[in-house]
Amino acid sequence: MTITHSVAHIGCELAAAGLTAGQAGNVSVRDGETAVVSPTNARLSHLDPGRLSSVGMSGEHLDGPRPTKEVPLHLAMYRRDPAAGVIVHVHSPAATAVSCLAPWSAHTAIAPLTPYVLMKVGQVPLIPYRAPGDPSQADLIAAHPMPFRAALLANHGSIVAAADPESAIAAAIEVEEACRVMLELRGAPARTLDHAQITELVHKNNTPWTPPEPATP
Repeated sequence: MTITHSVAHIGCELAAAGLTAGQAGNVSVRDGETAVVSPTNARLSHLDPGRLSSVGMSGEHLDGPRPTKEVPLHLAMYRRDPAAGVIVHVHSPAATAVSCLAPWSAHTAIAPLTPYVLMKVGQVPLIPYRAPGDPSQADLIAAHPMPFRAALLANHGSIVAAADPESAIAAAIEVEEACRVMLELRGAPARTLDHAQITELVHKNNTPWTPPEPATP
């Protein structure tokens, strides 16, 4: 599958999973020092492999229609993780809802209620709000002190980095499912996984997790 077809495939899969509607969300696939990106105002469900944008790793528009205004977010995620080959940003319902709430802890917005989000992505920090397209949001991603492969953008949606298209799709779906579970349990005396259970999962799956600071006596 070519890179352009990979971008279109990812968009189609995200739409089929209910993670994007209308012209919301954007996708990129890296190719060395360039990335193929969904264009501005594009529907991810109907991306045309022949009408995608190409940008350099410094943000310059190289080819194709005008790229999504969220290119700086994609580039910031690629710079954080040189192994990342795909970035997915969506405004899926549950993740967007959780992005409007106070985070579960200082290092992750999503409570560790089930194993799967820990196995797929690890911690998912909440990045402070900036207006869509504001390049300072990318600066906040770049400056975040803790490791992460996925984040919630406050009052906005989710962003995920992964090595390949299928891993990116799976991670975006898992973030959405974890947020949905968290919302279903909101207000209930839910039981989270404990430190030992979390540590076992993230060590086995090599996903990032920063233990909460112990309470001060």
